[in-house]
Amino acid sequence: MRRSNPYKWWNLLLYLGVIAVNTLSVTLPLGGNSTGEISDRYHTYITPAGYAFSIWSLIYLLLAGFIIYQFRRDTGGRDSVQSIGIWFMLSCIFNMGWLVLWHYLYIELSLVVMVLMLISLIVIYRRTRSITAPTSGEKWLVRLPFSIYLGWISVATIVNVSIVLEKNNWDGFGLSGSLWAVIMLCVGAVLAVIVSFPHRDSIYPLVFVWAFIAIAIEQKDTDNIFFTGLIAAGLLLLYSIWLLLTPPRNRSRY
Repeated sequence: MRRSNPYKWWNLLLYLGVIAVNTLSVTLPLGGNSTGEISDRYHTYITPAGYAFSIWSLIYLLLAGFIIYQFRRDTGGRDSVQSIGIWFMLSCIFNMGWLVLWHYLYIELSLVVMVLMLISLIVIYRRTRSITAPTSGEKWLVRLPFSIYLGWISVATIVNVSIVLEKNNWDGFGLSGSLWAVIMLCVGAVLAVIVSFPHRDSIYPLVFVWAFIAIAIEQKDTDNIFFTGLIAAGLLLLYSIWLLLTPPRNRSRY
């Protein structure tokens, strides 16, 4: 007997809410401030080039696939779907909350909400990675969306922290802003390896590659950030390829 999924309608409703709030943030925009204007107002040494944010289109497309997957009669009741239902709902709530706070310039509060979103995605990620013998649908519509989503929010959290520090005129313990940017890029690269290696996830570090190249392009006039970003991106790309080409036993490949 197939189990019903008690979360699917809430997941759909909140997902549509996220899309609606994102649309309003662009068309109105919310708070009278566009994302680009806010980014320019609080520009930091690790602010990426604007094109980097187009990754949201891919994330929302993949999440739509997850929503559809849980409405299928033969897959919606799977433990792999139901175990993350409530956490997906929370991630959507935090996503909408972050957008509202960000556009109304509650920058410090937006960081708090982003951290909560990050935590919800970490829980989802760990649960998707505990799936034993995942089907093709689980690989592409359950695991993949949240690898990319978590990867981007991991980077976005680092950037958001730097914006809060910039807004509050943090002195950096006497170190220059560009040096702190280099340190944060290195920390981000290490984080990409620490998170992905135990799960042999070749997708998660690719999001950092995307972000680091965008940061290098935006900061091209600052040599140490430019070269650190490109070198870190190159190393993470090689690392991701290595993960993909050297699967251990019982590893599920994308």
